[in-house]
Amino acid sequence: MKRFTEPIKAKTLAKNMQRLLALMLCVLVVILLGFLFRETWSLLLLLVKNGPARGGYEMIEGIVIWFLYFEFIALIAKYFESRFHFPLRYFLYIGITAIVRLIIVDHEKPESTLLYSFAILVLLFSLYIANSRLLKRQY
Repeated sequence: MKRFTEPIKAKTLAKNMQRLLALMLCVLVVILLGFLFRETWSLLLLLVKNGPARGGYEMIEGIVIWFLYFEFIALIAKYFESRFHFPLRYFLYIGITAIVRLIIVDHEKPESTLLYSFAILVLLFSLYIANSRLLKRQY
């Protein structure tokens, strides 16, 4: 009889862990929303302080950071929509955006910028493979 109760305990444990993960992701969304609103506020202040003509790299960097927060929140929303799994292509989108931000912020050395550009090319190729029929589920 003990043999039949083991899968029930494992399923219960897995369900409880799934619930805990969902709760922690909801807490993370609240934190990310706070950072997103703070970044939006700082962008508005930067726009008012410097005017539309003089934002420069600081404004572009803020916008890209804003998109990073937005993408992480969208990733968590997609996790719940797709029945508790993270789609690979969203991580690739976040990686591409993060490297673009890195290029904008740290563009002093041409060699580094070239390497970052190559990394974006690799991520774009990975995104092409992830969106092609090669990785689509066949069941």
